[in-house]
Amino acid sequence: MREEAGGEALGEAGGSASALVVRHRPAGSPGAAVVVLHGGREHSREASRGWHLAALRMRPVLRAAAAATDRQDVLVGEVRYRYRGWNATADPVHDTVRALDELRRSVGEVPVTLVGHSMGGRAALRAAADPAVRGVLALAPWCPTGEPVGHLRGKRIVVLHGDRDRVTDPGQSADYVRRARQAAAQAGIVLVRGGDHAMLRRCADWHRATAAIVAQLLGTEPVVEGLAGEACAAEGPLSW
Repeated sequence: MREEAGGEALGEAGGSASALVVRHRPAGSPGAAVVVLHGGREHSREASRGWHLAALRMRPVLRAAAAATDRQDVLVGEVRYRYRGWNATADPVHDTVRALDELRRSVGEVPVTLVGHSMGGRAALRAAADPAVRGVLALAPWCPTGEPVGHLRGKRIVVLHGDRDRVTDPGQSADYVRRARQAAAQAGIVLVRGGDHAMLRRCADWHRATAAIVAQLLGTEPVVEGLAGEACAAEGPLSW
């Protein structure tokens, strides 16, 4: 695991590549972690870089996640992919598993909330099989037909999707949530009215909803239906 400060990466001993970049480390021992996953492409073996647009798009999401709770013991980090693409081998999932293992070795067992956008949302939902992952917020996720849900039993899953998304399908997200509930996940979906895939339209609403959902996923209280309103509409029970 590495921690970035002032734009410089501090690598692990021996210079081995790390899958987890720490953006905020609490002063004391972490009691929980929020790990963010950015989007990418369906197919690409090009190296993933922190200055790619998909990664930069998640910086305000990282800030929203960091500010989501009054807790002082939450570590905030992001997964650093090897490749820009999902590829035939689900590469971002393997990177996320590596990041969770690094987190575990560094701070011990802490409950983790994953926040992923697009391809990163798909990877976060897959990586929820890790026992440390208690909740997932998937932002405009890529949820193709037949995406597995059997590993989500008992997990807390919220999908936030723009109803004007033309890249990933909010209908497929709704179907995923329905199947996740059938698999005994505690799942719900929130639609951002007028929201697009890049989370640029109504960006303040995306960030407000992200902060509210992350705060509740870090706790034990239900995800409130108060998210529904002028900008967002909840579908299905959002209480566990």
